[in-house]
This record gives sequence, structure tokens and C-alpha cells, in this order.
Amino acid sequence: MWILSLIVLAAMIFAIVDIVRRDDSQVKLMPKALWLILVILVPLIGIVLWFAIGREYPEQVSWPRPRAPRAATAAPPAPSGGPARDTRTTEQQLADLEREIEEDRLRAELARRRAERGDGSRAS
Repeated sequence: MWILSLIVLAAMIFAIVDIVRRDDSQVKLMPKALWLILVILVPLIGIVLWFAIGREYPEQVSWPRPRAPRAATAAPPAPSGGPARDTRTTEQQLADLEREIEEDRLRAELARRRAERGDGSRAS
């Protein structure tokens, strides 16, 4: 039973601190002083009412919707106000990196073959 009392006491302290720190414009229905009296005199009901209807909560942030995949292209130019930002997804970045690695490997192979062909023609 003492654990329940401890939980109510902790919630009451949390609610009191929240009421005191909250700006008057964020308190609904009653002035802050009346909310404090309610939370202190009738702790369990006061706490529930405070967090349910007494305070304003910040606007909920809506998560961006996933975009449909698009062809891997160069990142659009960044606005002049800040550094360039890569807008490609991780999968697009990895695919581009794999293409670059394959291109470098093919160029090295082509350079090696040209060097062999050039050395072989001089020997004949």
C-alpha cells in the first residue's frame, strides 16, 4: 500500500512542478493557483484532471509520408542559404556507390588491357 502512496506523491510533485513552470497561456479552464490547490487537496483526482484537461500539449508532429522511389539522379542543387543536402534515400546512395565502384573497376581493367596491348605491339 505504501508503494501506491509513493507513486501518488511522486505524481503530485511532478504535477505541481509542471503547473508552476507552465506559462499562464498554456493553462486551461482555471488559473494556475486553483490547479495547485486542487492537486494538493485532492491529489489523485487533481493529477488526473490536470494532465487530462488542465494543460495544453504541443502540436503533434506528423511524420513525413514515404515517397515513391525515383530514378537515381544527382541531388538537386541546394538553396543558396546553406550547405548542400543529399535528398537521396540510403538505398539510392548505396546503389550509386556500387555503380561508381563497378565503373572504377571497369576503367582500371580497360587501362590494364590498353597497357598490355601497347606493350605487346612494341615487342613485335
